[in-house]
Amino acid sequence: MLKMMTFFQGPPGQRPVPGTLDFLGSPPKPRSPSEAESEASMLEASSEDLVPPPDAGTAPDKEEEQAAKKKRPKGLATMFSVFTKGKKKKGQPSSAEPEAEPQARPGLEGRLPSVEELKAALEHGRLEAARPLLALERGLRAAAAAGGTSAEELVRRQSKVEALYVLLRDQVLGVLRRPLEAAPERLRLALAVLAEQEREDSQAATEPAPGAAALAPTRPRGWLRLWRRGVAEVAAERLSRRPAAGADGRSETESAFLHMGRTMKEDLEAVAERLKPVFPAEFGVVAAYAESYHEHFAAHLGALVQFELCERDVYMLLVWVQNFYPNDILNSPKLAGELQGLRLGSLLPAPQIRLLEATFLSNEVANVKELMSRALELESQRWAQDVAPQRLDGRCHSELAIDIMQIVSQGQTKAETITPDLGLQTQKVLLVELAEFLRSYQASFAEFLERGRQLRNYRANVIANINNCPSFRTSMEQKWQTLQDPPSRLLDPLSELKSQGFDALLQSLFSDLKPLFKRFTQTRWAAPEQTLEEIIGTVLTRLPEFLELQDCLRQELMEVIHLHLVKEYIVRLSKRRLVLKTAEQQQQLARHVLANAEVIQRVCTQHGSSATWLHPALPTLAEIIRLQDPSAIKIEVAMYATCYPDFSKSHLSAILAIKGNLPSSEAKSIRNILDVHTAAQEPSRSLFSLINAG
Repeated sequence: MLKMMTFFQGPPGQRPVPGTLDFLGSPPKPRSPSEAESEASMLEASSEDLVPPPDAGTAPDKEEEQAAKKKRPKGLATMFSVFTKGKKKKGQPSSAEPEAEPQARPGLEGRLPSVEELKAALEHGRLEAARPLLALERGLRAAAAAGGTSAEELVRRQSKVEALYVLLRDQVLGVLRRPLEAAPERLRLALAVLAEQEREDSQAATEPAPGAAALAPTRPRGWLRLWRRGVAEVAAERLSRRPAAGADGRSETESAFLHMGRTMKEDLEAVAERLKPVFPAEFGVVAAYAESYHEHFAAHLGALVQFELCERDVYMLLVWVQNFYPNDILNSPKLAGELQGLRLGSLLPAPQIRLLEATFLSNEVANVKELMSRALELESQRWAQDVAPQRLDGRCHSELAIDIMQIVSQGQTKAETITPDLGLQTQKVLLVELAEFLRSYQASFAEFLERGRQLRNYRANVIANINNCPSFRTSMEQKWQTLQDPPSRLLDPLSELKSQGFDALLQSLFSDLKPLFKRFTQTRWAAPEQTLEEIIGTVLTRLPEFLELQDCLRQELMEVIHLHLVKEYIVRLSKRRLVLKTAEQQQQLARHVLANAEVIQRVCTQHGSSATWLHPALPTLAEIIRLQDPSAIKIEVAMYATCYPDFSKSHLSAILAIKGNLPSSEAKSIRNILDVHTAAQEPSRSLFSLINAG
């Protein structure tokens, strides 16, 4: 997620180009002139003040001491020849090597350097002076333990040792503050000094030195603690830097978070790759840096959430806390193993995260509602302004379904980038908002159907909106696979919209068919074949008007036409204007009805209707008209009521009225069959409930 940048440039020990390698902070704060002068005056003394007395047999006489003082300019080289004897390594910095190894004077071989020599060495950054300085400290403790030295003298000597330790401490911590800028050998030496001081601290704590009461307590010096404090300062300095202003469109807060995240990741990777192999394991260098960076990052966020955050910053903060930080930083390939046991935890406490998530969810719902409302408003304006819809693959097309589903999908995806759980919460809330939108959409469309009938592009816009219905359903099923059967609150408004649209499209056709169906009763079924032929011809002539519907919708429209033809045919049979008193007449009418039923079924099926449930509607009525045996009629009626539970007694009475030779008692007995077969059944589809049989 974070675009990594090359952080370290140049070989180890070489100072990088400014701005590319500031890792691990700045050098220690320089001492003031007065402090330096005080230390210098404190260190103005001969080595005899600090060096333990030599053995009596080897003590030089006064002339030898004076000769040694005359040769003192070479004392520094002599000192380092003692420090480095037998330890010269290839690649050691030239400043650490004497120009020529001097001859050690008889009687002085192994002599500790003077205070001036140690001071000069430390001021030149020579960390090798740490070992003789430790020897001086131990010698001081030995003198205190032996007794015979005045308290004033011990204080004077100890103050000089401590002044030298201040110089050494600054040098060591200065190297460790910017470890990647130090030469490898110098870094190892600084770490060795620190480790030795820690061991000395531990020994002083467990085994108090004899005579320690005569000296001021100076241990533990706690240099390791000071180093860790420096690491924390470095983390604060690195993460607090203001990132360079860019033209990437990010807010100031977003840029700051990106800077902190990238800096932390790159710095910790550098620590793991380049410092961990060098630092002693007991220092826990990776843990020290990780904990310091984490604490500063968390403190920055804790301060930020105390203020009122804008919507964009709430989202950004949650993404960092819940996703980027734990996944892209702590669990990055290079850091996961190193940080696994540290238990750094979250950047924010759980209650604060829940509060932010609730704020995010509220913001997201408000945004989605506003965007969907705006999209519907724009779409409604196009209808009212008689703007023709787009054509896509020969179909009337509207972008509304695509726009709405993208709005909802983006809201959920945005939440999922924070956590999957928040994505699920957001999905549930947004589905409620989508259902509310669909109801508003259906109501706006119904209003358009009433007011826009005179518009030139009325039918095209109706078709375009009907075409939106399967687009909505398909998108819902693809986006939310758990909704294999989307809830009715989502589908009902779409079904109502589609039904209203079909009614508007078919209104003209059905008006044209009405007088044709009336001919059946007007001619007393004298020529039903010719009447039906005209009806079918009218239907076929008008079908091309619906070619701009999607294929699946055109098939559904054909089912509506199929239902209308069957329904209107039954209406004509139920008018009670035709009474046939002979069996032959009834059988002849039954043959006409059966033939007409076959034509209606064949034509509708050929043009896409899959309403097979309508197939027995007319043939069974024809059979009831044909049969003369009341028992056989009862069987047909019982079966018919099973297929069409909304077939009522009044509907049956209208059909039985055609049979002029059926006694009223028998007709009543047949009607009573429906008391048994329709009492507990609910119709899954409506046919006879659409027919007024009064």
